[in-house]
Amino acid sequence: MPPLVHHPHYRAALDDRHTLPINKFQRLAEILTAEGLAGGGFHTPEPASEAQLCAAHHPAYVRAVLDFALPSEMQRRIGLPMSAEIVRRTRAVCGGTLLAARLAFQHGVACNTAGGSHHAGPDYGSGYCIFNDVAVAARALLDEGAVDRMLVVDLDVHQGDGTALIFADEPRVFTFSMHAEKNFPARKAVSDLDIGLDDGLEDEAYLAALHATLPGLLERVRPELVFYVAGVDPHRDDRLGRLSLSDEGLAARDAYVLQTCLSHRAPVCGVLGGGYDRDIDRIAHRHATLHRAAHRASGHQRHITSVTIPLV
Repeated sequence: MPPLVHHPHYRAALDDRHTLPINKFQRLAEILTAEGLAGGGFHTPEPASEAQLCAAHHPAYVRAVLDFALPSEMQRRIGLPMSAEIVRRTRAVCGGTLLAARLAFQHGVACNTAGGSHHAGPDYGSGYCIFNDVAVAARALLDEGAVDRMLVVDLDVHQGDGTALIFADEPRVFTFSMHAEKNFPARKAVSDLDIGLDDGLEDEAYLAALHATLPGLLERVRPELVFYVAGVDPHRDDRLGRLSLSDEGLAARDAYVLQTCLSHRAPVCGVLGGGYDRDIDRIAHRHATLHRAAHRASGHQRHITSVTIPLV
């Protein structure tokens, strides 16, 4: 059973009218527990340290967040209040993705019950993302010398612009984003590989594009770790999406990504990405698609050479 990472601090107070359904993370944990996917329980991460945050983001920006001193225009760009609870949450999420990455090396696949804050760039936050958890985790592993080649597979409906900018000059991290071309952000960054999709794309065409890309990419990059941003906002009913995937399409996508990566002996750290619905139960069940796929994939994975990386 693949390890799952969760922290009580993933939940935070936010106005019920806010677009981000922030309590979906706690509901997801409840669903995974009820379905028996949490095994003996969740792995609880340590919050990311200031030093870990500063390795991925400019120190002045990190300090301004931690001191609750961000200018109002930067707060508006993020779209979240800079409360102690919200900042505590983002540090916990970054620590959770790092822990999930370490666990993936040991188990082949591991998933966070949050994460995928891919709009946070080097010195700013954006789109409900304060710190970029994938970037924080990847940079920590690079700085430790634990890994030399990583691949980010970002299948959120929005481009992973912040991740692309953070690693623009880092050849050891290959960024791949497949997203709705006309969706946020209006001004796209340049990933190592971008595939912009037309509005309204349905399951068959979406999966064909993914099948045509991922195996060759894995052969080319030969990653020692894959970060998979499994946003469910490509779903046809998502409030902020412009694609038209079904529940079955999302399930097929997640299963394909995990099985293909594992067949190439690449451990996978799965993170949630976006998903927007006022019905917390509905969106949490949609996010659980990733964890269900991870459970199935872990039972069929081929041998992956074990890499010993300390959990702390």
